[in-house]
Amino acid sequence: MPPARRESSVLHLDLDAFFAAVEQRDKPSLRGRPVVVGGVGPRGVVSTASYEARKFGARSAMPTSEARRRCPAGTAFLGGRFDAYRMSSQVVMELLRDLSPVVEQVSVDEAYVDLAAGPPRDLTPAGLAALAEDLMERIQVATGGLTASVGIATSKMMAKIGSELNKPAGMTLIEPGTEQEVLGPMSVRAIAGVGPATAARLHAFGVETVADLARVSEGDLVAIFGLAQGASLTRLARAEDNRQVESQREAKSLSVEETFDVDIADPGALERELDLLVARLASRLGRAALFGRTTTVKVRQHDFSQVTRSGTLPWATGDPAVIGRQARRLLGAIDVSAGIRLLGVGVSGLTTHAQEELELGEGLFAVDLAISTEVEVPDSIGALPGGARVVEPPERRHTPEVAGGVEWRPGADVHHEEYGAGWVWGSGLGRVTVRFEGPRTAPGPVRTFASDDPALAAGDPPDWRDG
Repeated sequence: MPPARRESSVLHLDLDAFFAAVEQRDKPSLRGRPVVVGGVGPRGVVSTASYEARKFGARSAMPTSEARRRCPAGTAFLGGRFDAYRMSSQVVMELLRDLSPVVEQVSVDEAYVDLAAGPPRDLTPAGLAALAEDLMERIQVATGGLTASVGIATSKMMAKIGSELNKPAGMTLIEPGTEQEVLGPMSVRAIAGVGPATAARLHAFGVETVADLARVSEGDLVAIFGLAQGASLTRLARAEDNRQVESQREAKSLSVEETFDVDIADPGALERELDLLVARLASRLGRAALFGRTTTVKVRQHDFSQVTRSGTLPWATGDPAVIGRQARRLLGAIDVSAGIRLLGVGVSGLTTHAQEELELGEGLFAVDLAISTEVEVPDSIGALPGGARVVEPPERRHTPEVAGGVEWRPGADVHHEEYGAGWVWGSGLGRVTVRFEGPRTAPGPVRTFASDDPALAAGDPPDWRDG
């Protein structure tokens, strides 16, 4: 194990509400309004909610149906545009590589940087603050207005915690020797790997904060959670994290799991737990902009024996409905009659593309109406009119309009021969409603076309750098 760092030289950067922020940058009519990006079908999961939507309780990994109930009329529910997100992500990652040759990209919107591996620099608090402020300003300029939050500390764990403390567009420097002072008052959920089940078990022993956890002996934690988890909890509660920033980091699989306080044998209860796990997994896939072909279900029986079952699709998916269907089938092939203590689900065979799946209508984000298929709008350019009617016919609410092999997904980029570039505002009943605007325009006009209009075609993501 490498020695602990003596200086704060690990930087963690997290782009703020990244997917939603890109949508608001590219779609000026959505700026300042609630925007939710993610799966919008019956089993859809929120990938990212704008800060305006978060005020109403929308958040990542929440079922989209719940976000719809919480958010007001006029909230834009959009499918993902991963090509657009990657364009902005590449710009940010290049700026980070200008700082250091050692950059560990965790997802399209998150990365660690080893500042000690770069050229000699001022690692004093004043020097690090100036570096972070300059980096955040350069990102905002280079990406057309996106913001990022930064944490700098002696370890990856503390740097990541730091980047969460002053969101959005904030910087937190955690100086050496102050780690436990920062960690102590926080909930135990702040520690990586402490999920709801672990937190509930700790709560039963009167452990609520990290400071409480740090006072529990390692022997007691090992007795409660087992050797590996108990020892890990002890180290992390003391801010002992010597993991190195790794420039070559390629995820081969993603998985989530839950350990139950009481063994569960009821198939219905296990399916409900499985659905929750699938929602979390799909959210992680969406955040990483990844798709996978193989679904695996893991079960730990009451006697600690472990069983896994896997199934592989002919295409890669990130759709929670597809993963859930596979996972339930796999779980059904396992004997759970004696009760199980742990349930997990994972996806492997990861790729950044899912073209075959999209052709089959099984994309990561199911298709829905973005705002409406029936709306009263003026012909002039301007913001949404006050009092505009928003109507989603119930029978069409989660049904994509498909014509000529094109799925008119909400938020998707399109191009019209006469009006130019725009995005799908809504579709259904044989029509497609498009708003013609871009990252460097004012909020644009809305036009409705037949879904098979030969002048209308799928478009490329707009380049915010174009004059």
